[in-house]
Amino acid sequence: MLEAIGLVKRYGQVTALDGFDLEVRPGEIAGLVGHNGAGKTTFFEIAARLISPDAGNIRTKGGMAVAPQQLALYPTLTVRETLQLFAGLAGLKRKTPKIEQTAEELRLTDVLDRRVSRLSGGQQRRTHAATALIADPDVLLLDEPTVGADPETRAALLSAVRRRADQGATVVYTTHYLPELTELGATIAVVRNGRVIARGTGADLLKGLPGEVRVTLDDRELAVTTNNPTATLAELLRDLDTPARGVDIRQPSLDDLYRELSRAA
Repeated sequence: MLEAIGLVKRYGQVTALDGFDLEVRPGEIAGLVGHNGAGKTTFFEIAARLISPDAGNIRTKGGMAVAPQQLALYPTLTVRETLQLFAGLAGLKRKTPKIEQTAEELRLTDVLDRRVSRLSGGQQRRTHAATALIADPDVLLLDEPTVGADPETRAALLSAVRRRADQGATVVYTTHYLPELTELGATIAVVRNGRVIARGTGADLLKGLPGEVRVTLDDRELAVTTNNPTATLAELLRDLDTPARGVDIRQPSLDDLYRELSRAA
């Protein structure tokens, strides 16, 4: 588990965290979303014990692993040597079967003996994630792990993260690509100005947000923002004096939620 209570962190006149609260339970993936500068990375650095808060405290239970946004790999090592290094740092044996298992999980088996410097960008991103996943940590912190990733890398990483949560890991996951959180079944924590301003499941947080109905006619398109898309569509179709060529209902999304909260905060 991970619990942050009232975290405050200042850098001169800049307040990076201003009463940051977050609780994530075992088996849960908590998705942190927010603009650049909202405080997400500062929280990660405190959670990983890289820096200390000016106030507040953070508690974790069990072993922890971190995959920061920036790649942190030794270019002269092979993928196998990289995983052996991080396995050893986690207390695993040098020839642990976890190396082959993690490589297979992240689609790295064919490049295990290739130097990191000769990997593609996607392969490097998967190797970077593998260094955090190899020891099956109790708490896993992932800071935008799929940034710049190709579809194969994205799919492999999301599958691996979901699997760790299913095995009981506590996962904190930051991303600007909100559909990933839906795919992961993550709960949401919206961060703004160093605080969590909304917390819950996607379904709970989307309640009450408007959707949109679009009706395409021969000469124009009608677009209506509404809290009841189905009823609005029925009303539009009833009042039309010409047949509709197409209709579309867009339910509210996590992008809508974030925009709404950002305007209100």
